[in-house]
Amino acid sequence: MDAEHQALAETYEDFDPAEYLRYNYSYPRADFSDEDSFTVWLLKTLHKAFTEGDIKGGVLLDVGSGPTLYQLMAACEIFDKVIMSDFLEANRNELRNWFQDNGKCSLDWSPFFQYACKLEGREPSAWEEKAARVRKVVTDIVHADVHLPQPVSPDVVPPGGADCVLSCFCLDGACLSMPVYSRDLGHVVSQLKPGGHFLLIGTVGMTFWIGGPNANFPTYPITEAEICERLRENGLSLIRLEIYPLPTKEETTDNARAMFFAKAKKD
Repeated sequence: MDAEHQALAETYEDFDPAEYLRYNYSYPRADFSDEDSFTVWLLKTLHKAFTEGDIKGGVLLDVGSGPTLYQLMAACEIFDKVIMSDFLEANRNELRNWFQDNGKCSLDWSPFFQYACKLEGREPSAWEEKAARVRKVVTDIVHADVHLPQPVSPDVVPPGGADCVLSCFCLDGACLSMPVYSRDLGHVVSQLKPGGHFLLIGTVGMTFWIGGPNANFPTYPITEAEICERLRENGLSLIRLEIYPLPTKEETTDNARAMFFAKAKKD
């Protein structure tokens, strides 16, 4: 393991998925009664992206899934095969706990599924059907390392690349400088087939993020202009960039001033 990989591994060796989920995906951030809340924005943004009619295909690759499921609640209705991936075995185990329905999952995801159903015009009670759909379409939970030219094993992704690549908050946690961010973004994009869609969610202007009590992690404070330029230089045509200014009550969780969503297409 080279110095860069060693440093990343050491940074996250004590990462606790359960604390992360409690801190970032429980109340007040997960407040589905507040249409301006962070989690509502996430689900609405991804629902819109996947229901506009232009994203199609058979395989979606989720790079840096973390221990979360929200990012697949709209995608699961479009794709019949979804590959989840993460650098940390602890995160992959957390996901496996949910998929195995073994009672060891650290977060009750049902409110997220219920809100996703609401966005689709379905009754909240249909959430179990959507959960079953996610369990059906996710075929692999694999190791990923965005520092590598091919972040996931070549036998996981189709030879020509995935039809769609999704990555939420992964580069925030892995990249501490602009050169590394740009390089690793290129690594992720390499997993996408030409003409495929790329969806990226991250933070704007953040120098650290909080994974739980006494768990602060450094990151690169990217700007809106840098996001657009990095996408362009990695062979992507930007379709849309959305900025979500963090409500004052949520700014205390880290020092990000906003979140962003980018939808792009590979040239």
